[in-house]
Amino acid sequence: MSVIVNYKDVSIERAEKSVLKNVSFSLSTGEFNYLVGRVGSGKSSLMKSMYADVPIHSGTTADVLDFDLLTIKKSKVPYLRRKIGIVFQDFQLLQDRSVSGNLKFVLNATGWSNKDEMEQRIEEVLTAVGMANKSYKMPYELSGGEQQRIVIARALLNKPQLILADEPTGNLDPQTGYQIVTLLHELAGAGHCVLMATHNLQLVDDFPGRVLRCDSKNLLVES
Repeated sequence: MSVIVNYKDVSIERAEKSVLKNVSFSLSTGEFNYLVGRVGSGKSSLMKSMYADVPIHSGTTADVLDFDLLTIKKSKVPYLRRKIGIVFQDFQLLQDRSVSGNLKFVLNATGWSNKDEMEQRIEEVLTAVGMANKSYKMPYELSGGEQQRIVIARALLNKPQLILADEPTGNLDPQTGYQIVTLLHELAGAGHCVLMATHNLQLVDDFPGRVLRCDSKNLLVES
């Protein structure tokens, strides 16, 4: 396994208020990690800092996928984000186009141009999440679990080493949520690094992984 995220003594502020301070941790390929903590404890801010959506206030080291977040220029941020797969709780699928159209939109936006290669990659990621026969469907024709699988497929398009999943089961029934967490664990087993924020501690018990806890503006590495 290789280290792809390395934070040392990192502090994060939002609206000039301290969110997290003196944060030190690392993430490696092939790992499954939970990020837990109460609402407002800094989970989303920590995740967003990794793709430069929330700036890092200070720190000794803040490296993500060979990008130095302490000095990164705005022009380099899109290149960082292309190397990270982001899974949102509320899906954020475009409702005016099909599953395939949603995935093509991302590929076009991230520099793909060869039509055959795009079609092949779309087929690959849909197969990986068990949705190979749904490419023609519109998002509103899919169940919540199916939509979340499409969101994971979208996150996989550019073969990211790091997958950030922010409450990916929050809008799903328990059985469907378990299926999504199983899929994310399988992706970690295939070599991706997964960091999943969740309030559902039962998932943590049922699907073991390393636990990072946001508490009192600190990050505790529990296991």
